[in-house]
Amino acid sequence: MFDNMDFSKMGEMLKVAQENAQKMQEEAKNKEYTSKSGGGLISVSISGEGEINDISIDDSLLSDKESLQILLISATNDAIKMVEDSKKQAAAQMLSGMGGFGAKG
Repeated sequence: MFDNMDFSKMGEMLKVAQENAQKMQEEAKNKEYTSKSGGGLISVSISGEGEINDISIDDSLLSDKESLQILLISATNDAIKMVEDSKKQAAAQMLSGMGGFGAKG
């Protein structure tokens, strides 16, 4: 794993990694993920930081509390998963750019 690693450059690599992490965090603030459930009856928009920005509920669901709850939970969980997957992908890209620290498949 560390065969071709020049440890004298480790500090520089860590500094670049930290800068990249900050850049990714800033970019995440500007991203928005939207998930829909119930054929679009519920829509949840969430920021790249995991904060819910908007929830849209079709009026037809207002009289069916149980369906509303189920669809809302589903859309919210899907949106949160989108954010988590994006963070994992960004971290993997950052680590693969550090020369040998990325996961090998």
